[in-house]
Amino acid sequence: MPMARSIRGIVFDLDGTLYVSDSFSATIKDAAVAYIAGLRSLDTGEACQLLNTTRSRMARQAGTAQTLSAVCVELGGTVRDLHACFQAQLHPEAHLIKDQRVITLLENLGRNFELHLFTNNNRALTTRIVDFLGLGGLFQTVYTIDDTWKGKPDLELLERVLAEIRLTPEEAIFVGDRYDVDLRLPEQIGCPVYLSQSIEQLLRLEDVLQK
Repeated sequence: MPMARSIRGIVFDLDGTLYVSDSFSATIKDAAVAYIAGLRSLDTGEACQLLNTTRSRMARQAGTAQTLSAVCVELGGTVRDLHACFQAQLHPEAHLIKDQRVITLLENLGRNFELHLFTNNNRALTTRIVDFLGLGGLFQTVYTIDDTWKGKPDLELLERVLAEIRLTPEEAIFVGDRYDVDLRLPEQIGCPVYLSQSIEQLLRLEDVLQK
């Protein structure tokens, strides 16, 4: 972490970063498949295959991983309608487990750094997830996809977030589980980044920053 001494704030992703749940990730994809099935008048098997092949094609063309939102838009849907389906169908509380280690980590980090949340989830689900995990009140700001109906990665959105939290790229470390979605753009404009794909990796963040 060559710029650790300059860091004043930490910008966290939510899903897959502050918690990890394969079963909840699967239900999110199932909801997206159901949305595509209704949109394109397909059965769920056909819609799943279409979503997967479209996502693979888009990833090959762009050279980076693609979000569910981007794929659904490519298939004729809208981010707003997709997230309306998510709000109606998803029940994160059935899949998540509160982890006191994560709560303690954020409480400790909050003594020395500003903490912000920047997620491609919508505000209703984000609030439910954050509160269920015991992380409510720990973030100075929370940015969700329904603030602008733009999702990560998006340079204009990233620059807006940095401007609003009043941090330069060198002062804000971005923490996420998907490099292409959460970290590539921040790193390209000069932000330190930390890839965390398990709670064990997340818990090492405090030691990394202290070094």
